[in-house]
Amino acid sequence: METFPPINGGDRGRGYQTLEGPSDSQQQTSNDWKGVFSVTSYTQYFNVDSDIVLNRLISSLYPIGGDFSSKIDANPDLYGLVWITTTLVFVLAALGNCATFLMQKRSDHATAWSFDVSYVNVAAGSVYGYAIVVPMAFYFSLQYLGSNSSLIRFWCLWGYSLFIFILASFLLLIPVEFLRWFIILLSGAASASFVTLNLRSYIEGNNLSVMVVAAFFLQMALAIFIKVRFFP
Repeated sequence: METFPPINGGDRGRGYQTLEGPSDSQQQTSNDWKGVFSVTSYTQYFNVDSDIVLNRLISSLYPIGGDFSSKIDANPDLYGLVWITTTLVFVLAALGNCATFLMQKRSDHATAWSFDVSYVNVAAGSVYGYAIVVPMAFYFSLQYLGSNSSLIRFWCLWGYSLFIFILASFLLLIPVEFLRWFIILLSGAASASFVTLNLRSYIEGNNLSVMVVAAFFLQMALAIFIKVRFFP
């Protein structure tokens, strides 16, 4: 590409000036941003077999080990995040309605009961929002504070941390309020411990204990929200 008019003065052969193309670094940056919004960039994170997923699901139920981060270090996946969150949305919507039906029939047999469709919207907004936004917030916070972290691994970690709430939802059908609170608080503590114990591997050598505490209380807050909103 050439520019006009010619540069005044100097050699006549240099009257037209050739514009330089974009630098390699600019092209690389452009390609990186294109990859963020490309579906094909994420297909590798769904290339896991059922044995690996099952092993990670079991690990999420035993938070004391704290070795989940080492299991996903070489091959983090987003399959668990998508499958677990979607399953949890429908489980909360269905069993939440079922729980209100059981509680209502136990206390008042005369009142008519109807399915509350809003449970689906609330479950989808809260579960998907939490599973996507919270790991992103921790990732950018740790990056800003100088800690080495990975957004894909955080999404994977938080996704599997929600699996225990699927199992707990079935137990929350028990129409005994004391047992319901015990079940959800125990599940929340297990999920919170799973996240915090594995999150420590990304902040070793840094005085970022406040991030661990924040992650613990956010998981507990989610557990309490599930109980109050879907199993009142």
